[in-house]
Amino acid sequence: MALEITDATFEEKVLKSDKPVMVDFWAAWCGPCRMVGPIIDDISKEYEGKAVVGKLDVDANQEFAAKYGVRNIPTVLIFKNGEVVGRQVGVAPKNTYAEALDQLL
Repeated sequence: MALEITDATFEEKVLKSDKPVMVDFWAAWCGPCRMVGPIIDDISKEYEGKAVVGKLDVDANQEFAAKYGVRNIPTVLIFKNGEVVGRQVGVAPKNTYAEALDQLL
């Protein structure tokens, strides 16, 4: 299961991580988000110990969604050393997300 990330934990779990981080910006009412959710959960299991994979509910946590210009969901951002190094907007196949992480490992 992907890590739950909130505005309160974002800096510690994402920006200060010594591993690559994938964050799925989503909302419960979003149909495409429900398609991406299981993919993100799978990736979180496969990359356990190698990367941090989490989800941020944009309805409950708007600060970082706004800071990173997340206008459409699902949006998946990839971070390395606290900087955004990748962005996927909309639904993509699992290998698209996996390859984004593989490039950083």
